[in-house]
Amino acid sequence: MRSSDNLEKELKFPAVELDALRDRLIELEAERVGPSSFEDNWILDRNNELLSTGRILRLRTDSGRARLTLKGPMHLEGNLKVREEHEVTIENADAARALLEGLGYSVVRRYQKMREEWQLGGVTIALDHTPIGDFAEFEGDRAEVVAKRCGLDADKAERRSYLRLYEDYLKEHPDAPPEMVFRQ
Repeated sequence: MRSSDNLEKELKFPAVELDALRDRLIELEAERVGPSSFEDNWILDRNNELLSTGRILRLRTDSGRARLTLKGPMHLEGNLKVREEHEVTIENADAARALLEGLGYSVVRRYQKMREEWQLGGVTIALDHTPIGDFAEFEGDRAEVVAKRCGLDADKAERRSYLRLYEDYLKEHPDAPPEMVFRQ
C-alpha cells in the first residue's frame, strides 16, 4: 500500500514460516485480499542507466493483470526501506515490453514468486514463496507496528531486493539458474 506521496515503505523478512504467519494474521482478523497468485517480473534497463543509480523499471504480470513500475533509489527511515514508486496498469504486457524494447530497454533480470496478500491496519502483508525461500513483506506507514504484532522484529528485516538476494544466492549456488525462476 503506497502512501499518497508515491512512497513505498516496506519491511521484508526472510525465512518466514508462512503457515504460522497466516495463522497469526487470521488471529489478528486481517483481511485476505485474494488467493495466492503467480507473479512473473521482468526488470528492464538500457545500458545500466537505471540499476546503476538504484532505480528499477519492472514489468509484472499476475492473475491476468499487468503493471509497469518505476522505483526510485532506496533509503532507510529507521528499519523501513523507502523509495519513490510510480505504477500504472497496462492492458497488454507483451505490447508494453515491445514498446520498451523499441526504446532501447531490454530485460536484464527476471524473478518469479507465488504471492498471497493480506491487509491489516492499513498495511499490506505479502506472503511470498520464491525459488530461494519464503519471505514476508509488510508495506505501509505502519509496517513496523503490524510486523511486531505478527511476532517479527523490524531490526531483523532484510534490506536487499529480490534482485540483490538472488545475485548473492548465485555466488553461493553457481549451478542455480541465471534467473530467479521456478524450475520447469
